[in-house]
Amino acid sequence: MAKSIQDSPTFAERLQASMSQLPDNVQGSQAWNSIFRPGSVFRKGYTDSPRNRSYVIMNSVLYHLHPVKVKRHAVKVSYTLCLGGLSFFLFILLTITGIFLMFFYTPSAAVAWNDIESLQTQIAFGLLVRNMHRWGAHLMVISVFLHMARVFYHGAYKAPREFNWVIGVILLTLTLLLSFTGYLLPWDQLALWAVTVGTNMMGFTPVFGDQVKFVLLGGSVIGSSTLLRWYVLHVLFVPFVTVIFMAIHFWRVRKDGGISGPL
Repeated sequence: MAKSIQDSPTFAERLQASMSQLPDNVQGSQAWNSIFRPGSVFRKGYTDSPRNRSYVIMNSVLYHLHPVKVKRHAVKVSYTLCLGGLSFFLFILLTITGIFLMFFYTPSAAVAWNDIESLQTQIAFGLLVRNMHRWGAHLMVISVFLHMARVFYHGAYKAPREFNWVIGVILLTLTLLLSFTGYLLPWDQLALWAVTVGTNMMGFTPVFGDQVKFVLLGGSVIGSSTLLRWYVLHVLFVPFVTVIFMAIHFWRVRKDGGISGPL
């Protein structure tokens, strides 16, 4: 009896044995296997085989989105001028700087202009970030327009890319809407007259023009409701729709054979 007690493992030995088995227990758990798909190098029992190598590519977000082959003309800056990538980069820049500006802006007719003034004079790097947002918006309009001009010049709108050309036209319209709605947010004299001209133009829409104008104004005259509605359009609705159409645009570029070849 004394001998069996003496030969039994101590607590420290049992703890050490459990710790040594912990990686195997974790990798074999249901939670671990639900996170890492079959073929992942983090799965228990992974072996280096052609099948598992293909799984790594197919199950990786980055590798799966990247095309297997890239045509030589697609990597030439002189052909694409990187206008599509530049437009996407400017959209990301505008998103980051716009989130910064939202912390210091109140969509109210009474304080909107004061917030813009304090942002430029009292907030650290406020003027810099606002100018980055403003000039980034101008550059995005130019880059998207030049991108479409490049696509048209190279005939990249032809089969099988007709649908993606329509998506590009929609993205150009959304870019102009983003620029116009942001132009109104300082709520100065330029913004007031821009709202007046824009809503009057939309009021001439056939059949339901008056209803469109009423919705955009938030009433019969320009007021705080007008600014709030254009603010929601600028920071939420139009960017959300833009992201959806950009995802479709990138997907179709990939599925339609990548960037179109030279004429």
